[in-house]
Amino acid sequence: MADDGSGSDISIPSFLMFKHDADKVKERLMDDQPVQLEMSWSLPNPDDRVEYDLWSTPTDVVSKQFLTEFKPISKALGDRAYFTPHMYIYDGVKTHCQGNDGENFCYNLCTNNGRYCATDPDNDLDQGISGADVVKESLRRLCIWKHYGESDGVGEYWWNYVEEFMERCNTADYFMNEDCVKDCYKHAKVDGEKVDRCMSDSGGLTKDAPNAFLDLEISAQAERGVVVLPTAFVNTAAMRGQLSSTSVFNAICAGFSEGTRPVICDKCSGCSDTVTCVSKGGRCPAGNGSSSSGQVSSNTFGFTIFFMAFAFAGVGYWHYNKTRDDMREQVRGILAEYMPLEDQDGGGGGDGGGNPMEFAMRGGNTPLFT
Repeated sequence: MADDGSGSDISIPSFLMFKHDADKVKERLMDDQPVQLEMSWSLPNPDDRVEYDLWSTPTDVVSKQFLTEFKPISKALGDRAYFTPHMYIYDGVKTHCQGNDGENFCYNLCTNNGRYCATDPDNDLDQGISGADVVKESLRRLCIWKHYGESDGVGEYWWNYVEEFMERCNTADYFMNEDCVKDCYKHAKVDGEKVDRCMSDSGGLTKDAPNAFLDLEISAQAERGVVVLPTAFVNTAAMRGQLSSTSVFNAICAGFSEGTRPVICDKCSGCSDTVTCVSKGGRCPAGNGSSSSGQVSSNTFGFTIFFMAFAFAGVGYWHYNKTRDDMREQVRGILAEYMPLEDQDGGGGGDGGGNPMEFAMRGGNTPLFT
């Protein structure tokens, strides 16, 4: 459990309860009645749609691979899962980056005269990407989601923009290059004018005034207790640290109520390469976990059985011939060692048919007895 700074008096092991639940427990304990509690680690699965959130920053390297891979999974889940991206912003007023007279005490880490701040990703205040640059890109992504993802919870164009930005502009030279950003707009099919207007209408980033979208992010992160980045929430259950497309996908699939899992979950939740499986319409790559249906395909099973039967038949035939030849050699050896060189009774005919030694000397497949 991450400590937000208020857990210094909590010892481990411990667990937290909502106050209204704890009050009921205390009432029964005060009446000398026994109380039994159960701690369950199962993922909440209240209905047939899963809500999942991601908290990160535009410069977060840990979530980079997830952000570049998860788009096909989000599209495959469709309206059965609702995604909401969040940007982690520091409250400059609480962190005393803004003075009582509105002065910005944190240099280029903040916007709006110290109201909204972010850490400097390269730890160099004089050059490279600044904290204010991170805040601006965060607001831009929030506005893109507002126009291109909030309505359906999938946000294909939002994923397109993030992918384009990380490929083209995620360097110190191009991070806040307006031409690079416009290029990302173009390739992601995002209306740049609409996004820029959204950023301005929400309160902007230059004047000493609140920004509605950034205030909402600060309030939400305090409510959720987000202190580690990246953090994903699936039906309010937190997933922190190293995120992968497979782990988030499996968590989403576990969040559906019984009997409501989408078909794509049944096909790909057991596959180790979830992205490829989803991209191929539910066919898990060979040698990468289960098959598309979670079982071995009938063609593969039939071929395997045929191959094994053929192999066993071949080995059996070889063993039979080898055993027969070994037995013949043993019989010949016995006859050669113990039988006389010629018939002592003189009963051997001219064709040698009466002398068993002829069998030993001839070899071949001549039978011992006629």
